Amino acid sequence: MTATIALVDDDRNILTSVSIALQAEGFVTRVYSDGEAALKALVDNPPDLAVLDIKMPKMDGLELLRRLREKSQIPVIFLTSKDDELDEALGLAMGADDYIAKPFSQRLLIARIRAILRRTEALAVPVGEEPAQEAQPVLERGPLRMDPARHKVTWKGDNVTLTVTEFMILETLAQRPGIVKTRNQLMDAAYQDDIYVDDRTIDSHIKRVRRKFRQVDPEFDAIETLYGAGYRFSDE
Repeated sequence: MTATIALVDDDRNILTSVSIALQAEGFVTRVYSDGEAALKALVDNPPDLAVLDIKMPKMDGLELLRRLREKSQIPVIFLTSKDDELDEALGLAMGADDYIAKPFSQRLLIARIRAILRRTEALAVPVGEEPAQEAQPVLERGPLRMDPARHKVTWKGDNVTLTVTEFMILETLAQRPGIVKTRNQLMDAAYQDDIYVDDRTIDSHIKRVRRKFRQVDPEFDAIETLYGAGYRFSDE
């Protein structure tokens, strides 16, 4: 099935050029020039993935994502200015799956879109079908329960909603409790096709995962930081 990509940016040139590039790759595109116009459409008729600019009039990308995450978990990639490190961190903390700094390569954007869509598809279960338990067994580590087929996570019985990228990172850590995973190993698990992602992106994802678990359990400390080495999951 053809994937639909929503593009939200106040720069008409970017909307046109990226839309043409995506259509040439077989995607269906919808374009919106501001956050206010995009919000209702993204909620009422969700695309498979949305690409949002952060700096927009009326409603910027951060506010759009905040409102969108109240009702939807569709994958989101942020477009940011080169120096917007704070905005990038905020966007990841609020639930974006990735970000790309302007000016950007359309080839890179398309590669990241495909990578996220593949992960989304791999975790999806068609309506009316039972998950293939042999292929995607439920992972249980202490109070943690992860069901890859249904993209469902619980901690002590409480649901924890994760994005696709967050799920893949946590699953990589939880598969081998006590084993330290470097940032590079976590990058390899969450990002494929030799796509470059800097350390700050992984750190932001980890902080966001911890924050979500602490919303259901303030004492959550199962993800440990080993400074200079990486992260590990503890099920003790």
